[in-house]
Amino acid sequence: MASLLKETLFEISAQGPAPNKDFYQLSITKSDVIWRYWKISIRNASRNAKPGEQRESHQDYLEDTRLQSQVGLVFGPGVLAYTLALGQGSYDYLERLPDALLLRILAHLQLEEVGALGQTSHRFRKLCSSEAFWEQAVRGHWETVPPEVGPLGLELGWRRLFFTSKLQLQKLISRQRQQLREEEEEAEEAEEGEEGEGGLITEASGTPEAFWDSAGSSGTVLSSGTGDSAYAEGLSDSDTVSDPHSPRESGSGSGVVDTWPKEEGVDM
Repeated sequence: MASLLKETLFEISAQGPAPNKDFYQLSITKSDVIWRYWKISIRNASRNAKPGEQRESHQDYLEDTRLQSQVGLVFGPGVLAYTLALGQGSYDYLERLPDALLLRILAHLQLEEVGALGQTSHRFRKLCSSEAFWEQAVRGHWETVPPEVGPLGLELGWRRLFFTSKLQLQKLISRQRQQLREEEEEAEEAEEGEEGEGGLITEASGTPEAFWDSAGSSGTVLSSGTGDSAYAEGLSDSDTVSDPHSPRESGSGSGVVDTWPKEEGVDM
């Protein structure tokens, strides 16, 4: 447990109570108690005063009633009692444990106990209200947790999710699944559309003969000659083939290629 102790066990600083404007700092290490002070005054005698420091061992601090009274006056009786406990070797090992180990301990406590523990120190208050703790509480509260709960916890917050009823949670999960299905369908439709466009480009990227053969076999009416653009602009309903049994005669000026298949023995 001694390995959990850092060189600086406790450190605090504050301004003295009014009308005092001086600044004070108390630092307790493994071996010493360090009291620092900065004199703040508008009087000429104190303008050039330099910061001061008083350093003594833990045992000397326990016997120095004058320094103890200053600590209690500036920082309050709670800090004084805590520093005296440190001087006597009563270290708060629980607060110095790593977060991962503390979370495992918190998993065995009731919510009322966790709330009380969160009021003991700044660190426990931060840890007991952290997302890591509430995620652990959610996963430990239910025997089986659907995989959709993870994204919901990140979106809504694990603490809010913990206090959500199971019926409401099921509704949220169903809504999320529906949204995922819709997104997957949209992605599949977009992918199919890209594949269709890619296939057309593939056919057109071959030789010109292959492109014309492919277009002609599908019944597409194509233009020939050099007047393609003029033909496309002047194309009307009378220029299209509407009846396969009455094919259009290919005139010299129409520029239309007849793509309907010829029957054997019939002159087109």
